Order: sequence, then structure tokens, then C-alpha cells
Amino acid sequence: MRIEHPRPTVKNPPEQFVGDVWLDVIAAPHEPDQRMTVATVRFAPGARTAWHSHARGQYLRVTSGVARFGGRDGSVIEVHPGETLYTPPGEDHWHAAAPGCFMEHLAMLEAGDDPAASTTWKEHVSDEDLARPVTATAAGR
Repeated sequence: MRIEHPRPTVKNPPEQFVGDVWLDVIAAPHEPDQRMTVATVRFAPGARTAWHSHARGQYLRVTSGVARFGGRDGSVIEVHPGETLYTPPGEDHWHAAAPGCFMEHLAMLEAGDDPAASTTWKEHVSDEDLARPVTATAAGR
């Protein structure tokens, strides 16, 4: 066993994010057969990812604020603290802070067979996609 010291917070790159988004890695693989990565991700109001997908899917646990997640079918799901959203492997989606609030979530994913292809980044989310009305909530509120 060993205690792991915190790594420096990094600001996510503008090629993959719009607005201010910061990442703190909590856990990352140490051994060749390990795949799990866990990180805390903080979004400023209105900040968002670009469209992307994950080779092995992703779990996102909202810890503060209000999150919005969008899909290619035009759906927008609103998720609140304590709720977890699962995105299946290969499904295009985006994450964002709801208007007017900061949002934080834990991101949990496994690396793909080729770790460099674990996440496939695509085009930026349009303002129109971000402005779509919420079509569902995680708790069905």
C-alpha cells in the first residue's frame, strides 16, 4: 500500500473544451493490466466539452452544481449532485455546467485496448446544441 500525493490541477485544452474546465486526477493505472482512471472535473458556468466518445464507456458522478449531458439524438439530460450518469462505449456525448452555476463531477473510465484511443474527441458543441431544452433528468423529476 502507498499514499498517493495530489497531482497539480490542470486546465483542460481549448481543442477539447469551451470555457474554463479544470481536472484533478485521483487515480490512474500503475500496472500494465490496470485500466481505471478517476478524476474530479470542474466546469465554470456554461463551460462544456467537445463532442466525444469513450472506447469502454464512462461513469460521471455529479458532486456539486447542475450538469447537462447531450447526445447526438438531441437529448439533453440534467443531472444533480449525488446522481450518476453512465454513457455506453462509443456513444457520442458532451458534458456541460448548466447556465449560471459551476459544476463538478467525478469522471470514471477504463482505458481502451489502445490507451491513446480511450477517448475520441470530435467537433465542438454548437451554441444551438448547448441551448437545447432539457429532455430528461437522471431522477425523472
